[in-house]
Amino acid sequence: MPDWVCLCVIIILLLSLLIIAVFIVYSGLLSEINIQTGSPPIKNVTFAYKFKEEPYRNCGQLFKECRSVGPKLSCIGVFYDDPKKVPGQRCRCAVGSILGEGESKPSEELLKRYEKSGFNVFSFPEVTHVVTASFPHRTLLSVLLGVRRVYPRLNHYIKERRLCAHPFLEIYRGGQIHYMAPLARQGDFYVPEVRQVERRLPAGEESHSDTELSDSNSEYSSGSGILLSDSRETSRAPSSVHSVLSPDEGGVDYGEGSSAASASKQLDWELSDGQQGTGQEQNHGASDQKSLDMASQEWGVAVGGEE
Repeated sequence: MPDWVCLCVIIILLLSLLIIAVFIVYSGLLSEINIQTGSPPIKNVTFAYKFKEEPYRNCGQLFKECRSVGPKLSCIGVFYDDPKKVPGQRCRCAVGSILGEGESKPSEELLKRYEKSGFNVFSFPEVTHVVTASFPHRTLLSVLLGVRRVYPRLNHYIKERRLCAHPFLEIYRGGQIHYMAPLARQGDFYVPEVRQVERRLPAGEESHSDTELSDSNSEYSSGSGILLSDSRETSRAPSSVHSVLSPDEGGVDYGEGSSAASASKQLDWELSDGQQGTGQEQNHGASDQKSLDMASQEWGVAVGGEE
């Protein structure tokens, strides 16, 4: 092979590597990541979603469906399980489009369009405190890079400060991926299907949660305790908008997984060995167990993939 041909091949390879390197950097490889506690990136929202119980790496198809129905709307993903602790086929997520935010209400035509495509409609309240971070959303690779870079820092931040933050949301808007985990009213961020999945769990199956439930309506939670709001103060969309209240769980533990990347576990309110409390308290515990059969679990990855 002539020398000039070899030289051309080398130059082409070097240029290819340079282009790949520039593409990865542009996608967010070196972007600064700031984790903080403060106001959420979204207000109270109404969104259309589809619920799936499957490996998070398959969630990309749900986002495509959302964009096909409402290409100009912001996408949102909510992730309830930690793929390192829950089998991939049982990881739960809700992926959809934001139809209305704050005082803005979705139109009946928009609601019908999404419902015709098989989406459900739900509303989230606006909370005062969340753990949040952002990452550039410039290419498809940005989603995976966000998972690899943002979630380990979120994990460290939450554990270091002993916060109770779950589930994990990802909001795609304005060329940014906004990561958010509420520190209050976590139960209001669990769609109805999460409770239905918990009820299908086989009897006697071990819960993934070691935390205890605390009946508190505090607007801010820290430490290993669990805070639960028993009211939904968010404004509701038309009659097709549904709500659910779910128990919460303490801190989260997620590895380097997808975009976004949360937590839900079955709650067990049995008194130890039947020896604690009076007979009246035990009956009360049994009654509570029927009505509170779901709790949150530590969460990990989201859209781009999982480990």
